Amino acid sequence: MIQKLVDGVHAFQSKYFATHRALFRRLAERGQHPETLFITCSDSRVDPNLITSTKPGELFIVRNIGNVVPHVTVPGGTAAAIEYAVEVLGVTNVIVCGHTHCGAINAILNPETMDRLPFVKRWLAQGERVRAIVAERYGQLDEGARMLAAVEENVLVQLENLRAFPNVADRLDRGVLSMAGWVFEIGSGDVFEFDPQTGQFASIAPSSIPPPAVPCE
Repeated sequence: MIQKLVDGVHAFQSKYFATHRALFRRLAERGQHPETLFITCSDSRVDPNLITSTKPGELFIVRNIGNVVPHVTVPGGTAAAIEYAVEVLGVTNVIVCGHTHCGAINAILNPETMDRLPFVKRWLAQGERVRAIVAERYGQLDEGARMLAAVEENVLVQLENLRAFPNVADRLDRGVLSMAGWVFEIGSGDVFEFDPQTGQFASIAPSSIPPPAVPCE
């Protein structure tokens, strides 16, 4: 596996980097100026840049087990990254992206699976509210539907936790920051976005801005 990664490094250098030297030179000289803070799960099947077709420098990415935004009183890497993205980088968008078939959500719904994982159990103790919401509202659903509901509710809980950060709340109130909740369907490649008007997740709407014209050769 390590050799595969080493080969990948050389392929990156000889192919992608070789054709994007100007981009990396600009990033090195001018620093990073991402517009979006993208909070998602550590799951290896979720690739934010691949999903959004973005280049290096366009997303400030925070990944952890379960795409959790800890309570504002809990210090740590995620809270520090949120503060840095908002205060220093001045991002104008924040996206919390969950995904289907999430092991963290399964563990939240079935805490006995974490008995031999003390660090995971401590981290996902923050998901107690998600488990309570699912038990209260979705107990009649079958396992698959209940799992999807938990993934969606988890995203909404993390958005609420984000609003508790004073610097985030201030920018939301002033209209200089927007937030969105997404769910990535691994099997289909679909991305669903929460619509506050309907209270539902729906297929993400295409941009109203037409794509750039392809220059003639």
